[in-house]
Amino acid sequence: MNQWTVLIPGYDTQVLDNNQLRAMVDAKLVTPNTMVRDVNTGNAFSAGTIPGLFSDKEWMTSLLLSVFVGSFGVDRFYLGYTTEGILKLLTGGGCGIWWLVDVILIATRQLKDKNGLTLK
Repeated sequence: MNQWTVLIPGYDTQVLDNNQLRAMVDAKLVTPNTMVRDVNTGNAFSAGTIPGLFSDKEWMTSLLLSVFVGSFGVDRFYLGYTTEGILKLLTGGGCGIWWLVDVILIATRQLKDKNGLTLK
C-alpha cells in the first residue's frame, strides 16, 4: 500500500495511507491540486492524479450540465446515477425542485459521483 505525505504549508508532516488521504479529501482538506509526496519514491504528485482519490468527473462540467440541462436529468446521468436521471427526466426535474436542489448540491460540492468519490 502506498504511503503519502501532504505538502500543505503549516500542516505537520505525517505519513498517511490511502484511507487516511481519502478521509482528508472527504473533509475537504485536500483538493485535486494539493501536492502529495510518495514516501517510497520521494516523487511529488497532485492529489488529483492518484487513482481512487477523486472522481474522473469534473465539478465544473457537472455544474454546467445541472444548470442548463439538469431538468432533463443529464447531470445525474453524467455522475452515473442512471435511475435518478430517468426519474428526473420523466418528472421535469421534479417540477423544478429537484433541479434546484441538485444545482445547489453540485455548486457546494456536496454531491459525489456514483462511486462516492469527490468531483475533481
